[in-house]
Amino acid sequence: MKITMYGAAICPNCVEAKAILEEHKDIELNYKNIIESTTMLKQFLSYRDNDEMFANIIKEGKIGIPFFILEDGTKTLDIFDYLDIEKTKNVVNSCSIDGSGKC
Repeated sequence: MKITMYGAAICPNCVEAKAILEEHKDIELNYKNIIESTTMLKQFLSYRDNDEMFANIIKEGKIGIPFFILEDGTKTLDIFDYLDIEKTKNVVNSCSIDGSGKC
């Protein structure tokens, strides 16, 4: 399965998701670090600013990462809803602007 993931190395949820996905040999991960280049950031923002799935995220002042696109075009903020992989629960999310712990 091919998965494109937009994220950032400073986002604990992104780091966790990327590490889990990279462990699975049946997943071909195309990781796009949004803080690596303006091109990657613009790609992500074109989804974020134009897709209804981000409406509440924007309203709440969150970033919206990690963000995933499956090979069939499905877009999601929680890849674990689509994979038979258990998400660990030991990473505390701390990348929000308001410090609430949600990206």
